[in-house]
Amino acid sequence: MKKILLSISLLLPAIIFAQQSYWQQENNFTIAVTLNDADNSLDGFETIEYINNSPDTLKFIWIHLWPNAYKNDKTAFSDQQLENGNTDFYFSEENKKGYVNRLNFKVDNVSAFTEDHPQHQDIVKLILPQLLLPGKKIKIETPFHVKLPYVFSRSGHVEQSYQITQWYPKPAVYDKDGWHEMPYLDQGEFYSEFGSFDVKITLPQNYLVAATGELQNEEEKKWLKKFVEPDNTAPKKNNTKVVVKNFIPSSPTTKTLHYTQKNIHDFAWFANKTFLVQYDTLQLPSGRVIDAFSFVLPNNKDLWKNSLSFIKKSIISKSKWLGEYPYNAVSVVDDASDIGSGMEYPMVTIVNGGGSEASLESVINHEIGHNWFYGILASNERKYPWIDEGMNTYYDKRYLTEYGANKNKTNGNSIFKKLLPNNIDHIILETFIKLKKDQPINTASENLSTLNYGLISYIKMGEWMQLLEKQLGKETFDLVMQTYFNKWKFKHPQPIDFKTIAESISAKNLDSIFALLNKKGSLEAIEKKKIKFTTLLSLEETNKYHYISIAPLIGYNKYDKFMIGALLHNYTLPLPKLQFAIAPLYSTNSKNLKGTGQVHYNIYKDNFIEKIKFGFNYANFATNYSLDTVSKKIFESFKKLTPSATVYFYHPIRSNKKSYLDVRSFLFDESNYSNFSYKIGSDSIINYPTKIQNTRRFVNQLTYGYENNRALYPHNYKLQLQQGKGFYRINVTGNYFFNYTKFGGLQARVFAAVFNYVGAKDFSAYAYQPKLLANNGNDDYTNSSYFIGRSASAAYGEIPIKNAGLAAQQIAIENSGGLKMRLDQYSSIQGYSEKWIAAINLTSTIPDKIFPFRVPLKLFFDIGTYAEAWGKKGPKQRVLYVGGVQLSVLKNLLSINIPFAYSKAFKEQLVTDKEANKLSKKITFSLDLKQLKISHLFPQINF
Repeated sequence: MKKILLSISLLLPAIIFAQQSYWQQENNFTIAVTLNDADNSLDGFETIEYINNSPDTLKFIWIHLWPNAYKNDKTAFSDQQLENGNTDFYFSEENKKGYVNRLNFKVDNVSAFTEDHPQHQDIVKLILPQLLLPGKKIKIETPFHVKLPYVFSRSGHVEQSYQITQWYPKPAVYDKDGWHEMPYLDQGEFYSEFGSFDVKITLPQNYLVAATGELQNEEEKKWLKKFVEPDNTAPKKNNTKVVVKNFIPSSPTTKTLHYTQKNIHDFAWFANKTFLVQYDTLQLPSGRVIDAFSFVLPNNKDLWKNSLSFIKKSIISKSKWLGEYPYNAVSVVDDASDIGSGMEYPMVTIVNGGGSEASLESVINHEIGHNWFYGILASNERKYPWIDEGMNTYYDKRYLTEYGANKNKTNGNSIFKKLLPNNIDHIILETFIKLKKDQPINTASENLSTLNYGLISYIKMGEWMQLLEKQLGKETFDLVMQTYFNKWKFKHPQPIDFKTIAESISAKNLDSIFALLNKKGSLEAIEKKKIKFTTLLSLEETNKYHYISIAPLIGYNKYDKFMIGALLHNYTLPLPKLQFAIAPLYSTNSKNLKGTGQVHYNIYKDNFIEKIKFGFNYANFATNYSLDTVSKKIFESFKKLTPSATVYFYHPIRSNKKSYLDVRSFLFDESNYSNFSYKIGSDSIINYPTKIQNTRRFVNQLTYGYENNRALYPHNYKLQLQQGKGFYRINVTGNYFFNYTKFGGLQARVFAAVFNYVGAKDFSAYAYQPKLLANNGNDDYTNSSYFIGRSASAAYGEIPIKNAGLAAQQIAIENSGGLKMRLDQYSSIQGYSEKWIAAINLTSTIPDKIFPFRVPLKLFFDIGTYAEAWGKKGPKQRVLYVGGVQLSVLKNLLSINIPFAYSKAFKEQLVTDKEANKLSKKITFSLDLKQLKISHLFPQINF
């Protein structure tokens, strides 16, 4: 203890000197603003007292005009939204956008000019008429008009519910590192100067307002404290926060609310005519009494019944652990927008509580905690998001542990509770680390990937704080945090300031633990794991166990019928390097063991190559069945072994691009009918298969693929070389999506294939020839697509077991011209080629306004040609086409195609076949199980 005290005394002069050399600017605001709810706008006038506490002479001041972030699709906010996969703002109607204008800056009553920022529309440079010397101050004033946007991010309106944030012209921070002018971003928060605020808000009389600062209107305060639910509240709706437009007409009279507050760096307010207000007082440890309010939407009053208790617990806990809450009021507002979980502002926070009281308490606690980490300790959140989010997350977990925040209240049933353990956030973090997709904690917010913004800034930094507590001991850790709070409250601390205090209080060199802030990877060594068997899936204690899971499984195809078996796998989180899934299945029809399995080994890199994946896939299923001459079932089947190796190339962490090189071989052992016995019936000849012949074949395949899964105009292409006995084939596929609106667009697919024989022409290579019509099960020569009846379209003539029906109408688009037509009995007009084919497939969503609700209908048009059509003896029709309507379900997992227009060649053939010419027989469907890949949900990751 003496050693610690001695170290502190030796370091104290250095700390005092550092504090004396510290300076920050001061901005004091006087604002008068009027809400015009008829056109969702604000008209205001502001005066800023700007005090230059720096040692520098200022010639200009950067001014943030953040409502202009919503002005058009050329802003940093709009660009980031697209990069993060959100097109809502980009495709929004003009009346939902926002801006600020009618500015007329004066400095000390002298008109001042502004210059546009070279990059950002929401920043201007205010040129000072006279130099601002150190220690001097100026008065900046301007009127302003704000057209409030629809709530796409934090600010705006949902009908007549208002979230007025980032709304007034505001100087950027100038500190020892210079100016910090920054555009508004959704992913990335703020950095603002402290000062005092005097704000007057004029709006219709019947609005209720929650705001930063202390309300000065005594009558309004009394009204809020005694507020009861009005008679005309909105009707209850389950799990919705719809604010009904003009449900309560705005009062023709107005009121002006007056708020004041010192030692804050921002001002936000929220207005709604349907708020229900809950009020109570809270006594802080010092004995000081403050006001606590919650402003609740009528639909959620039951969920929010204990919100004041949550507010008080949060204030008391942080006051005890860090330092007393310095303001005289705190408010929490129910969010009408449903765009996020919550957002903090000084003294007031807006919260979307989710569907449970436990979730609501968690979000309220987190957002109120930001009064300390952001509101009072005002670090640069844009550059150091972790220093407020991560520290706050640490106290979230401490709150949960010490206050038991609804720990016995669960969401969902016991199965989901088991699948999602309490430390699921840590498990997901470790999964990203293992994939080498994490980033250092000390990464600026705009440079973090979308998922890493939460995983690194919040979760990992929270765990880093726990590690620091473990290293220092809880008592010393608390003293560090309390000292940090008291030294830096109402200032702008940086990471070095926190480290200096931690080392001075603990008398320890903390270089090693602080170095972790700049490194990727796990914070602590991972212990050796043991193998443990479980049912279905387990994520419990994944730091201790390698799980091998077993679960019941059923399967089906037209020939094996229902298959019953089990799935044995080791898939869990974090993902193991060696992954396997084995599914033995017993066929209820063939009475044989069928099934599938795969084994993959992944090597994760962090350079030019991102991942190398080696694997083996196995499959064994029936492809047809019939009765032989003695009425015994006889089956065609296949066994397939696929060794493969895939290299995924590196792309920047925030990129939606993927590229890979894949090499694999398809090795088949097939059993096919080789002999038939014919019996003549009254009106047909029945073919009875009598023998099975085993054959072996192979296809080698090399593929290069590229994807850009951006939100706007995503596209991909694939170049593929295939080779087998007696042939080679080259396939080129390109897909491009042209967005119409945020709900739809035109999908364009281009496909071309070149085929050639190797050596003498081999009839057995016929099955590998490309064709314009989409593939049936027999055309899928690598058996890579799932077919209910793989040979249902085969023309064997009449056999005892009918192999047709619905299964015969299934198609697969991959590696074909993709014309959505089924004419298997007429091979002459399929568009087969021994040389080349080329096709274009267009699929368009139907504009939203045609139907009063969104429907999953699309229009499709497929067109293509092939080499033989251009020969001297080719068919009359060189170009084949099909057009119609497509019903897409579950994002194209299932697509049903109804053709209404098609080529003359198809019409002429179908008119001779009344059965095939029925509309029901021309309908096709496809099952694209690749849409189930988890990588489709996370385009920045190669799972």
